[in-house]
Amino acid sequence: MPNSTVSRRISSLEKAIGLRLLHRTTRKIELTEAGQIYFERSKRIVDEARLAHEQLGELLAQPSGMLRASLPVDFATIYLAPLIAEFARRYPGITFDFDLTPRQVDLVAEPFDVAIRMGHPPNSNLIARQLANLPCYLYASPRYLEHSGEPGHPANLAGHECLGFRPAKANVWTLHNTDESIEVTVGGRFQINSVGLIRRLSTLDQGIAILPEEIAAEDVAHGRLRRILPDWEGPSSPVYAMTETRLLPAKTQRFIEFLREHLSQKV
Repeated sequence: MPNSTVSRRISSLEKAIGLRLLHRTTRKIELTEAGQIYFERSKRIVDEARLAHEQLGELLAQPSGMLRASLPVDFATIYLAPLIAEFARRYPGITFDFDLTPRQVDLVAEPFDVAIRMGHPPNSNLIARQLANLPCYLYASPRYLEHSGEPGHPANLAGHECLGFRPAKANVWTLHNTDESIEVTVGGRFQINSVGLIRRLSTLDQGIAILPEEIAAEDVAHGRLRRILPDWEGPSSPVYAMTETRLLPAKTQRFIEFLREHLSQKV
């Protein structure tokens, strides 16, 4: 910076302290006794600050501490558990406190670092980071299809038992393929707010369900569910990480980045 700026700031500092820090002559500038003491003490502070930055850098490289997260029950149990195990192996310095709940936790009043939520986030002052957009398809059990027949077109769903997810418009399903989108009014005996229970009831021959592909994958692999209307899919299911602030500790940053990286590989 210019010499004039340095001189002005030193003069301001001397006025604030009430002592002269520099002895000035026409030939040179020297520290006064007070200036020498102030310099030595200040140097220690600067060194401590540099050390703190170095330690924080190490913390960023290998974060540690307690990560408190709110997770959706079914999505965490069925889908996130293997990813969480891999994350725990990668970062042994982090411990975990997970609260599995469908409720919208208060990230300001409650001690959570992050909340993972499926579906579009509500309008709020929270920071929402989208992690993935999971494709959803139609599934039913082989026994249900054998008993009730397999629909050949979305319009045929009106004559089937359909497992609705509330609180959305559970009786209206919007489906699309590469060429068109269609709304179908469906009926069924169950209106449920749990993806896990919808999945389980569909394996128990109770009707047709719209599920994220990864949620249904294990049941499809074991023959408990079969994808139907393969040219059609339902609305995709977004996944968000919700935080109270953009300024996140390293443990939370790493967790969000890890989930975004691995969830995006699945879709």
